[in-house]
Amino acid sequence: MNNHSCVKILNEWDIVAARQLGRNIARELNFGIIDQARITTAISELARNIFIYAGQGEIQIEKLLQGGKKGLKVIAADHGPGISDIRKVMEDGYSTSGGLGAGLPGVRRLMDEFDIDSDPKKGTTVTAVKWVR
Repeated sequence: MNNHSCVKILNEWDIVAARQLGRNIARELNFGIIDQARITTAISELARNIFIYAGQGEIQIEKLLQGGKKGLKVIAADHGPGISDIRKVMEDGYSTSGGLGAGLPGVRRLMDEFDIDSDPKKGTTVTAVKWVR
């Protein structure tokens, strides 16, 4: 079993490819339909953020097996301008692009674990995990 897969985000079609990959892996791990939708929505938001704010980056999807639990980890990484105020982007309704997406607060709600690391010189990495119930 390949433990992780990666999609480079360079254009809008890559967002679709990342979503599809996430859905396929979620299905393989026996996530229910609703959690599959949550995962693909989260991936879509993260990939769109990379495309809009950084121009390019990658979405990595890993299968997790921990003490009999199965899960899926999404790592969204870019070398863009970084986020100067993480607290602000984590507020509901905050958007610099004027988009209607759920943004990072939505991703945090959709997934079970969420972590964000950003450096204005190096870019941003968001890690989110969903466990099979």
